[in-house]
Amino acid sequence: MMKIAFLTASALVAATFAAHAQEGSNPLRNAYFGETHMHTALSLDAYIGGARLMPSDSLRFAKGESVLVNGQHKQLRRPLDFAAVTDHVEYLGEMYSTIFPDAPGHQQDDLIKLRGLQSLEEKQQWFFKYVVSNNRGDNPSHPPFYMGPETTASGWQIIIDAAEEHNDPGAFTALIGFEWSAAPGGGNMHRNVIFRDNKVPALPLSSYDTNKVEELWQWMQKTTDEDGATLLAIPHNSNASKGQMFPEVDSYGNAIDLEYATARNTWEPLIEMMQIKANSEVHRSFWTADEFADFENGDTIQKNSDRWFSKRDFVREGLKIGLAYEQELGTNPFQLGFIGGTDNHNGLTSDVAEDDFIGGHGPEDGSVERRRKAGVGGWIDGVDLSIGSIAGVWATENTRAAIWDAMKRRETFATSGPRLKVRMFGGADLNPTVDDPVAMVEDGYSKGVPMGGMLEKSDNAPTFTLYAEKDADGANLDRIQVIKGWVTASGETQEKIIDVVWAGDRARNDNGALPPIGNTVDLTTALYTNDIGSATLVGSWSDPDFDPDQHAFYYARALEIPTPRWTTYDAVRNGLPLLPEVPATIQERAWTSPIWYSPN
Repeated sequence: MMKIAFLTASALVAATFAAHAQEGSNPLRNAYFGETHMHTALSLDAYIGGARLMPSDSLRFAKGESVLVNGQHKQLRRPLDFAAVTDHVEYLGEMYSTIFPDAPGHQQDDLIKLRGLQSLEEKQQWFFKYVVSNNRGDNPSHPPFYMGPETTASGWQIIIDAAEEHNDPGAFTALIGFEWSAAPGGGNMHRNVIFRDNKVPALPLSSYDTNKVEELWQWMQKTTDEDGATLLAIPHNSNASKGQMFPEVDSYGNAIDLEYATARNTWEPLIEMMQIKANSEVHRSFWTADEFADFENGDTIQKNSDRWFSKRDFVREGLKIGLAYEQELGTNPFQLGFIGGTDNHNGLTSDVAEDDFIGGHGPEDGSVERRRKAGVGGWIDGVDLSIGSIAGVWATENTRAAIWDAMKRRETFATSGPRLKVRMFGGADLNPTVDDPVAMVEDGYSKGVPMGGMLEKSDNAPTFTLYAEKDADGANLDRIQVIKGWVTASGETQEKIIDVVWAGDRARNDNGALPPIGNTVDLTTALYTNDIGSATLVGSWSDPDFDPDQHAFYYARALEIPTPRWTTYDAVRNGLPLLPEVPATIQERAWTSPIWYSPN
């Protein structure tokens, strides 16, 4: 193992990578940040909450323009590189009729009432009647004010037109997408469907057409065959899936088989690691040995729809279960790379600044009082909300094809909000002596595989090279860890966490643990300093326990130094006491997609 703190200025590193670009395409690939999960006025639940931004408005916001939301001007401090509007397809037709005066059914009594909702109580009643009680049932269906598939097609066209309007190859990528929002038995099985280009079907698939994910995959195959579409699906909120995201049986009650595993591996290369409704990597209750598992756990999700957490609801466990299935079936159904999103229902793409959080669900969490004392009905208490997360991809250029291809090959990462960059390569022949991130990348592509890749069978232990770079406007870095998971010959899954590279002159204690980095946060002012930590970290690790006959995965987790949580900023700004039920400070982080090893 090597431990090196690489302190070259981030700007110099970026310039060195840029020097490898050729005619606008960088073979060493650039980090691009974006959003793959958000909602506008075309989503009924968002509209009920007061969202009036349309898809084009949200993409303008993503590009750095100012918008007005709930009476407040909002503007990203830095534009995004890419974004997809993913409105709930279930209500596209209903919202088209609601919003446009010349649309069929616009003057229906129900839609007049919807447009006139004023009090929070009225809005909550509508949400529970038409969203929660309907979508989370066994047989969800359109409400009585639905005027037919022609209205759905019109709403879908608005999303398509907005993406076409704002897509600017090389400057900003607007992807076409939608959310399929199935929740059978109250378990969250939502997927965001993202297209590679503008070859899309006339109508997207709704969970009212089917709430069985196997039939979504069948539709995706049909759409590929008949419409020439290229698409993928991204599941999210596994923490609220009630065991259904990484199941023992399929939607029909049958044991997971090779057909299921192959279909899921084909259509779902990624999973959303974190969003406004908490972090789905791990939970402190089930990962007591992981000192960083107590991060945005979202405990109060469990108050709603009997969504009691189990270990099987979290991504790391899902990855391990996937190894066991691969050992049994020959294919891994849960070979999932990582990506981030917000699930913002105000129409604000990647509104992830801890110090500027206004909630994400209109009046439900739009005030300090509501965030501290109430919450988002049917989902989560306000104090447990996260700001969401952001998607990162390593792509050759900022175009639809290059961004989508990075997602498909799983060369992606997720962060809890900051735009910190993280990278990982694996291979038996990699140079373990790394002190130059550019040379590390060149070596990684020529002799190994990037994150998201698969290591071929080898008798030699793999080496993993890692690099993390702080957000230029954010906090320094604490450490990079590698998380390994594997399955034994008997089918038992295991994991371990390794501190690979860290800032400062800390040394492991007698138990092998690394001391904390420290904390510079002043809780009376909600300010911190970068007097500790490093701007960049680079290092390597070789697996001393490698067994060439065991299926395994490895992913990296990079942590920042402690910074104030959004609840602390709220308290300090408003002269209120800190909330004892949530941490005053957090360690923001990034996760790379795993690298897998298969002996097959």
